[in-house]
Formats: sequence, structure tokens, C-alpha cells
Amino acid sequence: MDMGNRKRLILQAIIEDYINTAEPVGSRTISKKYLTGTSPATIRNEMSDLEDMGYIEQPHTSAGRIPSDKGYRLYVDKIMKQNTVNEAQREMIKKEFIDSLGEIDRMIKHASKLLSQMTQYTSIVMAPQFRRTSIRQIQLIKIDRAVVLAVIITDAGILKNSVLRLKQDINPDALVRITNMLNDKLEGLGMEDIESFDMEEMLNNSLGHGEIIEQVVPELVQTLFYSDTSEVYHDGVSNILNLPEYSDINKARDFLNIMEERELLFKVLNDVRGDVNVSIGSENKLEQFKECSLITATYKINGNTIGSVGIIGPTRMEYSKAISIVECMTNNLSEILTNILKR
Repeated sequence: MDMGNRKRLILQAIIEDYINTAEPVGSRTISKKYLTGTSPATIRNEMSDLEDMGYIEQPHTSAGRIPSDKGYRLYVDKIMKQNTVNEAQREMIKKEFIDSLGEIDRMIKHASKLLSQMTQYTSIVMAPQFRRTSIRQIQLIKIDRAVVLAVIITDAGILKNSVLRLKQDINPDALVRITNMLNDKLEGLGMEDIESFDMEEMLNNSLGHGEIIEQVVPELVQTLFYSDTSEVYHDGVSNILNLPEYSDINKARDFLNIMEERELLFKVLNDVRGDVNVSIGSENKLEQFKECSLITATYKINGNTIGSVGIIGPTRMEYSKAISIVECMTNNLSEILTNILKR
């Protein structure tokens, strides 16, 4: 069946009215508020066709219609007007990030808070993933006899540290030489490169420090891999609980339980690819999000993806507004993180 212009306008009216009211939309409402020159009878016929086509649903007998996931998908892809974040909002986002420069964890947490405040949905944000970065510098600092602090700094500004307990003491000059050797061999390597790093060449040029290098390098690798669990922050859970869709206590409890499953949220964000993605209801791979819509996007450093952000809301979401905010947020985050590295 052909999707003519009138059907498209009626579908748009149903979706936008339902987004605003959370109430099923009837033919009289559409005739009075949106298509004033079209009779309710004509609109009912068109709504019947739209229902047959799978774009709308009738939740109760004699009730109005609500959009289906298929209807929302057509709306997002073809019908809705693209929204843009205004200049004042754009500057506010940039200022909020600049105020937390130099503290990447704080900046990521703040991004989560801003997303929930600006969209009035629940936000989820993944901190930069160590696996997606490379080593910028390694520092070995003697803190006691046969005890060394290893500090690892990545190109994303992420800092990892570990205390290494050696089998023998080491003098400061030797520690400097080993530090320089490690930086010479490991600087710029990514996680996958380090995982398969061959120590043989380094040991052949160890200048008598081979035994210590054999202890230090595996410890460094272990530090990198055991710390490669990205933190996921969320904010604005109460925003969802204030919506009529979650007035049912069981549904609200299920949502709260989902938001406590950090591994689940990490999986959602870790699978994000590309720029802005919209997953509507049944399109979501995870069963727990089949009644929600997710808008996700990645943020980058020098064009390399290192993390992602998202918002979770009902399928009755203000998609255009939410998409524009998520896009603006990740663009600003990418720009500021990239600029940090140039300092």
C-alpha cells in the first residue's frame, strides 16, 4: 500500500501528539489540531490503512492510535524536522567541559549529567577505553628498596599506575636507563601491540639489567590488561521514573535493576559504532531495552574512537531534540579531548 502525503501527515500528527501527551490519538484530535480541512471520517480511513501497514497500533478497543516501532523508525528517518542545538546551548556545553579541563574522569561524569539535564532522559556515558589508546610515556619511580612505582600515561591522557616489587634492589641511574629503554620500545604502541610484544630484542640490549626487565615488562602488561575495564556513568534515572510509561511499579523496578547492571550498560556502549545511532524498541539487541529507545554516539581523539555516550528513553521520545543534543555533546567532547593532547 502506498504511503501518500496525507497518510504521512496523519502519522506525523499521531507521533508528535503522542510524544507530547502520552495519550492515544483519535481522528477528531487530528482533524481539530493538525489537519483542519480533513474530516474525522476520512482520517479514520487513513488511520485504518496505517494500522494495516504496521505504522500505528490500537492499544484498546474504541481508543485512539499510538505509533509502533515501525512508525517511529519512518518518522526518524524520513519525516521529522531536524533540530539543532542553539548557539547558547552549544556555548554552555563547551564552557561546562572547559571548566573541567585536565580531569578527564570528571569531564566524562559531567557529560553524563549534562546529557540527562538537557534531554530529560537517562544518560549513560563510557569513560575512555584504554584498549583504544596507545602509550605516550612510562615512568618508573623508586619508592623503596626493590619497590618501583610504574606510571603509564596514554595518548588519551589516561593515567594508570602499579607498584612493582622486584626480586632485587635497583639503583636510580639504572632505573632511568630502563625507563628510557621502555619508552623507546613501547611509546606509541596500542594494547594489541603490547600484548604480543617480544622482549627478546630488549633483553639483548639490556646492558646487564635483563633480570629486572624480565620482571618489569610482564608486570606492566598485566597492569594494562587488568585495568582495561572502562567505567560507565549514568545520570537522570528519576527522569524516566517521572514518565507515565513507568508509573507501573514493576516496570519502574525493572528499569532501576537494568541501570545497576554495569556490564550490561558497558556492552551497550561498547557496541556503538559510527556517529549517531538510533535504536527504537524492538530494534534493540538486548531484551532489557525492547521497550526503550536508545540514542548513542561515539567520541574520539584525533579521529580515533575511544568511548561512547547514550540516552535511554521511552519510544515516545523527542527524537529530533535528543539526537541534536547527543551529537553536539560528542562533537564538543571529541574536540576538547583532542585539544588536550596538543598542549
